[in-house]
Amino acid sequence: MARSEATGTDRDAVERWIAAYETLWRTAGTDRLPELFTPDAAYVPSPWHEPIADADAIARFWDEERDGPNEVFTMASDVIAVDGDVAVVRVAVDYAHGRSWRDLWVLRFAGDGRVSRFEEWPFAPDTFDGH
Repeated sequence: MARSEATGTDRDAVERWIAAYETLWRTAGTDRLPELFTPDAAYVPSPWHEPIADADAIARFWDEERDGPNEVFTMASDVIAVDGDVAVVRVAVDYAHGRSWRDLWVLRFAGDGRVSRFEEWPFAPDTFDGH
């Protein structure tokens, strides 16, 4: 994919952002979230969830969702598309306690490389009956 001159978003930038996201998810606390998200970012954890609409609310959401810094999981991702300031990423997360997720992330990047809108489409094996 070509680099977007307006935002600086390209496949490599998206992959670096994903790596930083994973690192921060594994790190205790939320002090470093401003490295990932703009102050006015919208974080949409599922298509049926209202957007979480600022940095403080995103930090509270992260604290509530994580099991802590000792949470054991593997994560793999594949950047599907980058178009201008928007990227689509396929993510697989497998937790040691047995829970697995397959997600699609739709990321809108600000000009500084942080995300201004994070939209997650999560899928877990027990939420799909095959029909």
